[in-house]
Amino acid sequence: MSGAVRGAPHPEAGESGPPLIGITTYQEPARWGFWVREAALLPVPYARSVERAGGVPVLLPPAATLRGLDTLVSRLDGVVLAGGGDVDPELYGAARHPETGPPQPQRDRFELALVRAVVDADLPFLAICRGMQVLNVARGGALVQHLPEAVGHRGHAPAAGVLGSHRVRTGEGSRIGRILGASSDVPTYHHQAVSRLGKGLTAVAWAEDQVVEAVELQGHRFGVAVQWHPEESDDRRLFEALVAEAAGR
Repeated sequence: MSGAVRGAPHPEAGESGPPLIGITTYQEPARWGFWVREAALLPVPYARSVERAGGVPVLLPPAATLRGLDTLVSRLDGVVLAGGGDVDPELYGAARHPETGPPQPQRDRFELALVRAVVDADLPFLAICRGMQVLNVARGGALVQHLPEAVGHRGHAPAAGVLGSHRVRTGEGSRIGRILGASSDVPTYHHQAVSRLGKGLTAVAWAEDQVVEAVELQGHRFGVAVQWHPEESDDRRLFEALVAEAAGR
């Protein structure tokens, strides 16, 4: 990749080949065969969504070192920041709420550095659920740590391990609005959300209870983040838009 331009499609992208889309992963104990080991994990719908949109998924485990991060970003055409556990509230200057999940320092450190490198490289990205929260914290924003206390219901995550569904309305003139239209029913599973927006981020979609459901990074080539889970839907339009931008189309 000598001489590659950061944030630009590879010579093999576009007409010559599909774009490479990096997807962040979980790091959790897992069981297979006789083994129980710590593993880099990713729910299959993320990779399938990228494939069906025309991209090549590349898994990005949370590295123990940030060495080579710029090189990694230079070799990708786009990034999906996947969902997962809660961001450590210490990273946005808040005390830990009793309902906030245990810290994941290696994943937080890697993904915060990754999203900053992606922004600096003007690389197209789609941030999903936790990914949107990572983006917001990376830009100096803060989070609501437990939505049921803030909105008085559990509609954003109705039961443990069970996806919910609700409608979101999108802002007129936003990129997400142009992709999805004025409103859309979306799959949802989250108990945290954006409170204070980070630098350069604009809220562009909301639930009926006014929880911010999507943000866009102003001035970025394709900087889109959603609080819901588009990978769990048959609606591929967000992934198609990311892959098209990553391919330079």
